[in-house]
Amino acid sequence: MVSKAETSPQHPELSFDHPAGDSLRVRLAGRWTLQDGIPSTDDYQQQLATATTLRHLGFDSQGITTWDSSLLTFLTRIIHQARKQNLEVDLGGLPEGVHKLLDLAAAVPPRKDTGRHGEQPPFLTRIGNATLETLRAAPDMLKFIGDVTLSLGRLFRGKAQFNRRSLMVIIEDVGPQALPVVSLISFLVGMIVAYMGAVQLAQFGAQIYIANLVGLGMVREMGALMTGIIMAGRTGAAFAAQLGTMQVNEEIDALKTLSISPMDYLVLPRMLALILVMPMLTLYSDLVGVLAGMFVAVTAFDITPFEYYNQTLRSLNLTHVAVGLVKGTVYGILIAIAGCLRGLQCGRSAEAVGQATTSAVVTGILFIVIAASVLTIIFQQLGI
Repeated sequence: MVSKAETSPQHPELSFDHPAGDSLRVRLAGRWTLQDGIPSTDDYQQQLATATTLRHLGFDSQGITTWDSSLLTFLTRIIHQARKQNLEVDLGGLPEGVHKLLDLAAAVPPRKDTGRHGEQPPFLTRIGNATLETLRAAPDMLKFIGDVTLSLGRLFRGKAQFNRRSLMVIIEDVGPQALPVVSLISFLVGMIVAYMGAVQLAQFGAQIYIANLVGLGMVREMGALMTGIIMAGRTGAAFAAQLGTMQVNEEIDALKTLSISPMDYLVLPRMLALILVMPMLTLYSDLVGVLAGMFVAVTAFDITPFEYYNQTLRSLNLTHVAVGLVKGTVYGILIAIAGCLRGLQCGRSAEAVGQATTSAVVTGILFIVIAASVLTIIFQQLGI
C-alpha cells in the first residue's frame, strides 16, 4: 500500500477549473513551503483576464500535504487581485488554519502613513499643514493644562493620589544628576559673554565693566535660559520617553483601570520636581557663569579677583536675582508640560516613543524661547 504523502506531488501545484459558468476554482496540491518556492500568479491572472463573466472564486486544497507562510503569501496575492475585480471570494475550501490566519490578517488594516509616497508637497503647503496641525493640537494642550491645574488643586487640598517617594527620586534625577552638564555649559557661556564684552570694552579701557556685563547677563537672562534649554533636552526628553514607554506597555491604562489618576500619579511629581529644582539650578548656573567671567577677567585682562567681586556686587541686586529665578521657574513648568504632554500623547510603538521624545525637546525649547521674550518685555515695561 502506498501512502498519500508518497503519491502526492512534492512541489506546489496549481490548477483551475470552472464548476459553473461564473465561478473559478483554484486547486492547490503538493508541498507549499518556502523551500519549495511560490508559484507565479501569471496563470491565475490569465484566467481572470479571459473569463470576463466571473463572479465567484473558490478553492480546493485537499491535495495539499504541507504548508507554511508561503501558502498564505500566495493566497493573499490572488485574493487581493480577485477583490479588486469585485469577485466574491469563498475561503471554505482552504484548511482551517489558513482560513483563520487570513481572517486575522484581513482584520488589521494596512498602515497608510509608512514609507515615502511620491514627492514632498510644496513648501507653502507644508507650512499650511504644520499650521493646521498646531491649531488642532491647541485644544489638547489646553485640556492638559486644565487637568494639571485641577491636579495641583487636589494636591493643596490633600486629595491627590500622590507618591512622595516618587517625587524624591525624580528630584534626585533632575537636580543633582544634572549638575555636571549645567556646570560645563554655564562656565563656557560665562567665558563667551566675558570675551565678547571685553573685546569692545577694552577699546575704552573699561575692562572692569566685564563684571557688570557678565553678572547682569547671567543672572537676568543667560543662566535661566541655558539651564532651561539643557533641562529641555535632558529632562523633558526623559519625561516623554518614560511616559511614552508606559503608554506602549499599557501601564497608564492599568492605572486608569485601578481608578488612579495619571495626572496625580505621573505628571504631578514631575512638575513639582522641576518647579522645586529649576530655581536652585538657575542660581547655581548664575554663580558658575560669574566665576567664569572672573576667570577670563583675571587671566586675560589683569583685573584682580577682589576688584571683579566688588564690581559684581555693585552691579547686581536682589531684584535682578529674583527676575532670573522667576524665569527659571517658568521654564521648569513649561518643560514639564511639554515632556509630560508628549509622553501621554505617544502612540503604541517604539517609533512613536522616539517621535514623542523629539517633539518634547522641540516643544520645550520653543516654549522657553517664547516665554523668555514675553517675560523680558514684561519686566522691561514694569521697570524691573
